[in-house]
Amino acid sequence: MLPPNNVRVPQLVRETGIPRDTLDGWRRQAVGRGAAATTLATPVGAWSSEEKFAAVVETASLNELEVGEYCRHKGLFPEQIGVWRETCRQANAPLPTKAERAQQRAEREQVQRLTRELQRKDRALAEAAALLVLQKKLRVLWEEPEDAPLPRNGGSR
Repeated sequence: MLPPNNVRVPQLVRETGIPRDTLDGWRRQAVGRGAAATTLATPVGAWSSEEKFAAVVETASLNELEVGEYCRHKGLFPEQIGVWRETCRQANAPLPTKAERAQQRAEREQVQRLTRELQRKDRALAEAAALLVLQKKLRVLWEEPEDAPLPRNGGSR
């Protein structure tokens, strides 16, 4: 959620299943501790592609201290340079073929379907557990033995 990745909260909710309120609370705690800045000194979008590439090339041979000095001078965070460096590395990676994209889409859909099915089964299991607990409490209330069947449809014993 915070620099250098700046992943949006809705995306994290989808990927992790962690409730939005929890993620927002964690972000407030991190910012309160000063763990990360909530905004970047220079918005990433303000730099052109060429400027980002030039910054990566200029810092390629620098050590950590020199990169820190460079970043202070330019109003950047070292993490931004790291992200830009990784983007440059992946720039010429081959694009996935149509078949690979279709396979990835099918896998995403299967994961979503299985996730929905798992959530449905979790709810059913929780409901069954609650019914068993209530059944046990009812037996204790009526002081019936555990193995005695429950009355059905208003029938008496």
